[in-house]
Formats: sequence, C-alpha cells, structure tokens
Amino acid sequence: MYEKLEAVLNEENPVFQNKDIKSVVSFYLDKRHFYLDKLKLNSLPAYIFEASILKSKADDFRHAFENLLPETAFYFAMKCNNHPDISFEMINNNYGLDVSSGLELDQALNLGCEDIVFSGPGKTKAEHYIALQNAGRVKILVDSFGELERLSALAEFMKVHIRIGVRLTTNPKMLWRKFGILPERIEEFYTQAARSAFVHFEGLQFHTSWNLNPSVQCEFIRKIGETLDSCSEECKKAIKFIDVGGGYWPEQGEWLHYETTNAGMVEKTIDSLGETTRKIHYRTESKPISFFAQEISNAIKQNIFSKISCKICFEPGRWICNDSMQLFMTVIDIKEPDIAITDAGTNTIGWDRFEYDYFPIINMTRPSLEEKSFNILGSLCTPHDVWGYNYFGEDLKEGDILMIPMQGAYTWSLRQQFIKPVASFIKT
Repeated sequence: MYEKLEAVLNEENPVFQNKDIKSVVSFYLDKRHFYLDKLKLNSLPAYIFEASILKSKADDFRHAFENLLPETAFYFAMKCNNHPDISFEMINNNYGLDVSSGLELDQALNLGCEDIVFSGPGKTKAEHYIALQNAGRVKILVDSFGELERLSALAEFMKVHIRIGVRLTTNPKMLWRKFGILPERIEEFYTQAARSAFVHFEGLQFHTSWNLNPSVQCEFIRKIGETLDSCSEECKKAIKFIDVGGGYWPEQGEWLHYETTNAGMVEKTIDSLGETTRKIHYRTESKPISFFAQEISNAIKQNIFSKISCKICFEPGRWICNDSMQLFMTVIDIKEPDIAITDAGTNTIGWDRFEYDYFPIINMTRPSLEEKSFNILGSLCTPHDVWGYNYFGEDLKEGDILMIPMQGAYTWSLRQQFIKPVASFIKT
C-alpha cells in the first residue's frame, strides 16, 4: 500500500506549458471586439454560440472517418448540448441525432430530423410508443432483453415494424454494467428478436467514455470480431451496422488543477493544498481525430470487415460542440484583494466543474496575456460556486466582462435555475 502511495506521489504530472495557455488566450483576445459587440444588446451572463465553429468541427470529424471507411453515418449526441439551435445546425450539416429520452426524441422530431437513433437504458412504454409512431425516422438501440420483450409486444399490438440494434456492455464490472448486454449474448438476442414479425434486428452499438486515445475502442472492436466468430451465419447477415458510439475527447486534451491529478488528490486527502499549487496547470494529452480515425478504421478492417460487410456509425458529442460556445459574465463585487464575485453562478453550467477542470478566465475589458492569481467566485449561496483561481488581464475591477472559452459541452444541457436564473443564449 505504501509503495503504491509513493508511486502516485512521485508520478510525473504533465504540466500545461504557459506558452500553450497564452496561445489559447491570444486566439480569443484576437476576437475580443467581435464578442463585446455581440454582448452590447444582451444581458449577462450569456453564452455566445458560434455556428461556424460547430460546422467546422462537424466537417472535420466526418471527413476523418468517411475517407477511410466505405459506408458511414454520423449522429450528434444531443445530451451533450441540447439547445435546439445546435441540433438544427447538425441536421443541416447532414448529421442524424442520437437521443436518449422521449424528451430528446420529441425535440429531434420537431426539428425535422429524418435519421434518429434512440439509445439509453430504462426506456418507458410511452417513449417506445413515440418511437413506433415515427418508425420510419427512428431506430431503437435496445438496452436489454427485457426492453426487447416489451418493445416487441407493443410493436405487435400497434402492428408497426421497427428497426433495432442492441447496445453491448463494454465493461462487465461496477456501474458500467447498467448499459447493454454482454457481447457473448449477441446470438441469443438475435434469436429472441427474430421471433417477432415486427421487430427487425439490424446491428450492434457500443460506447466508451473519456477516450483520450482510441485504445479502448479498438480493443472492444477486436472483442466484437471474436464474438462474431461464434455467431450463426443468419445472425451475421442480419447485421447492417455497427455503431462505435462517441466519447472522443477534444484535441486540446484535459486541463486540470493540481488537486485533480492523482498525486494532487492524495495530497488533498492528507492535507489541505496551498494556494501555490494553483499557479501551475496540468494537461493530459489527447490524440487528434485523424489518429482516432486511422486506428479505429484499421481495427474495423482487421476484425469486422473480414467477417461481415456493414455500415459504421459514430455518435460524437463533446468533440463537436465543445469549442462552439463561450461563456461571459460580469464582475459584480471585489470583496477582498484576492476575491471577486461575478453575476453568474455555477448553476449556469450545472455543476462544480471548475473546482477540478482548469480553463483560462480572460478579462475582456482589461486584456493581457499575463495570468494573475485571484479567486473568481460566483454569486450562489454555496462555497462550491467557483470559476477559477486565476485570470488573464491587466487588472480586475467591478463591471469587467470575463470570458471562459470552450464551454459548449455538458454545460448548457446541465444548467439549472438554482437561486439565480440561467444564462442567455446568443447565436452568431
């Protein structure tokens, strides 16, 4: 135990180099007047959504994979950012939508999406009913044998034909077991589905999260290939698609405070951390999407296409929308020489993200490429209402407009009206 603890404390933490952080800040300061002009006629706090960035990222992702595989399809994971303008832009960019509830399904249908995959555990009868009513536009990714039984009964009652796939469990341990069925049961699932005249089994889906590189995805593709060897010819012929899900981390990597690193978490448990640890930021490397595409495509060609021919589907979310929204707020109060309170609370993003994740806070009113120590806190009645411990700027005064870039993923969807109202939305 002590040896393991010592190893954690001694492991190297990848430092986010100051020159690289400044490069990020400089990029957004170059657009400073563009942002400030957009904010003039709108109340703060506010998100600015840049549709051109979303389109560019969507194009980059699609081109990376479709250039390497013969037949592909792409679905934006709506849960990542559920603002209707985001989904509408993705539909116009030839993406389908990946939904995980009846609420999201209804929104996708109302937006006019013609290609929807409905995933997730615990789908209700009412949700199945909506999907069956729109069977020409919806494919259901069934999550369990129980769901298959319930869906088959309802489809037969309604006399509606529905296309389905099945989600596969990627990790049979701990809480990830809640998703899908074990790969070893694919043949059993196919056999049960084949008993229904209305449910049509067409494929497989899996999803792994927080992929900084494609190693876990490639290993599971290999696992699927091994499992297909034991499937009947009828089962293999039925498979028209394999969906490799999402979970692609943005190419900037993961940006962290020291206390979020392994060594930092141990030190935090043992003793309180000093302020000096927050002056150094850390970055875990993420591979570019071209690398993901090459490795995943190679794994598919080696392990899948040697056994079946099928379409390969993708469900990106965070990678697509992360950079497309920036968050702006105003300094309301300078309480102490090192404490500022903003009009925005972390209800704006829905969780205490910035106690763990590092993002540069940029003073758009008094810009500078110098980062200074300062506790930037929100206006909620909780001490966990934290934006960060540093800012880029010449100084910090009441009325200054602050920006936190790259807040397009899992923020708008998770926002909540806790104490303070939610932020406004500005589309550009």
